[in-house]
Parts: sequence; structure tokens; C-alpha cells
Amino acid sequence: MEELRRLIRKAGCSPSPVLLLGESGTGKEIVARSIHHVDPSGEFVPIDCSLLGTLLETELFGHTKGAFTGAISNKPGLIALAEGGTAFFDEIAEFPLEMQAKLLRVLQEKKIRPVGSLELRKANFRVIAATNRDLVREVERGNFRGDLYYRLNVVTLRLPPLRDRKEDIPELAAHFLACYGASHQLSAELLDAMVAYDWPGNVRELENCIQRMVAVNSGPYLSTADLPSALAGPVAAQRARALPFPELEEDAPAPAPPRKPPGVIRLDELERKAIIDALQFTAGDRSRTAELLGIGRTTLYRKIKQYKLPTGS
Repeated sequence: MEELRRLIRKAGCSPSPVLLLGESGTGKEIVARSIHHVDPSGEFVPIDCSLLGTLLETELFGHTKGAFTGAISNKPGLIALAEGGTAFFDEIAEFPLEMQAKLLRVLQEKKIRPVGSLELRKANFRVIAATNRDLVREVERGNFRGDLYYRLNVVTLRLPPLRDRKEDIPELAAHFLACYGASHQLSAELLDAMVAYDWPGNVRELENCIQRMVAVNSGPYLSTADLPSALAGPVAAQRARALPFPELEEDAPAPAPPRKPPGVIRLDELERKAIIDALQFTAGDRSRTAELLGIGRTTLYRKIKQYKLPTGS
């Protein structure tokens, strides 16, 4: 993320077109906005390139009164709104070929002509484009114009998927916690599980996960039990695969328990001691004890009963 911030600062100081490449959910629009805010002149105008046909042309270039049925007044296009600022073409690979030619002419001449008008108007804006496709391959297939690709591909930033930069997950999780639930904290077990997960939906999925956990848990601690059901199964399966024990054949006898090396304490003994220490620290306050341990009160009561701890502990 530090490298990405450095590239954002450099790109933001240049008026050159920027092409953002990355899987869906990697945060391309966030990066585009960050580039714009390095030198926040004018407006940042996002443009959805998945719109089709005449609607896309009028959205981009605007139209004059009477240009078509329903055009009861002049309307400026999105490019006009981006005058002096930034036009962000999201999913540029979705642009129809005929519109690619018109956009190329706008970028070359810095002028636009609203639908129904005979006059050209100046268009001074910075262009940032983003896609989750391989544009080189799209050019080879004839789905994307090569001249437009080279016009856009001046400064290129590749946003790697979250599974390839798991060291960023704690910082991202902390950022989204600050946005959605500043009073909440992630337990160490939950953070480990989140780092182990591959996040196929990338940063967007991580943000959604944090937002949902905060919404359904009053806090302050969030644990693996708070994970959305869509993640809980894959996380559990992933953790199980990571266990260093081979699967046993059904008819094979269970292996003898390994001898405990000197100085090694069983996990249940550590857990029992942690509960006793926390109860002593809180003078027996069960609610505070549960918060300190990062578990729910019901879980604490069950553990006290399981380990047969004195009620006054």
C-alpha cells in the first residue's frame, strides 16, 4: 500500500491519462478519486461505461433541446461536468466500438459536440480509465480499439488482488472499522482468520464483511463467531486444510497421543488459566471478564462450568 500511495502521488501531479487495471472489487474507483485529490481542481465525475447506444452518447456529450423525442431542454453531458477536473471511465472495456471512436476524437481534439448541435465546444479534463479485463487481449480480439488503448495507456497502475497482498488486510480492516464502528475491535483469532481467507471479492468484500459484523454486534470485541455465514464456512474449511495432520483412513486405528515435551502446556490448561487470571483481575465481574477475553458471556459461563471453576473465582 505504501508503494501504491507513492504511485498515486506521482500520477496525481501529472495531467497524463491514467489506466487502472485490476479485478473487480480491488478499489479502482477509490484509487481514481485519490489521484484526483492530489490536485483537486474541478469535479471528479464517474462515468459508467456499461450504458449502451444513444443513451451513452447523450450522457457523455449532452444534448440540445429538441435533439430527440423527450429532449425538452438543453442538457450538459458528463464530460462537460468534468471540465477542469477528472472524468473517470469505469469499466472502459464495456464501451461499444462506435463510442470508442468518438471518445478517441474527444481525447485528441479536446472538443465535444452535444447531440443535436452543430457547434464544437472545448473540453479540458483529465481522463482516468479502469477495467478488470486484459485490454491487450481485447485489442487482439477486435473488441477494443488499439489507438484508444495507447491513448489511455500512458500511466498504468495495476491493483493486485487482496489474496496477493494479505499484509495489507490488518490496515484495511482497521480503516473500515474506523469508518463503520470505531468502538469495535477485532480479536486476534478473527484477524488471523481474515488474513488466511482469499477474499475473492477483494477490498469490496472485506469492507462489506466489516460493515456487516459491526451492524449485528454491539461490541466491543468481534470474533470468528461474528463472521457472515458466507465467509464462516470457507474460513473454517481453509483453516482445517491448513492443519498439519494428514487425513486418516476410516479403518486405520487412531494414533497414540504424542508425548508432551517438557515446558509445553496443553491448550485447555492455558485457556483455564487465562479465565482464572481474568476473573481475578476483574474481581469476578463476568461481563468485564468476557470483554477482556474477547468472548461472549454465554461462552464464558460455559467455560467456567466446563473447567469446574469456583463461582467466586
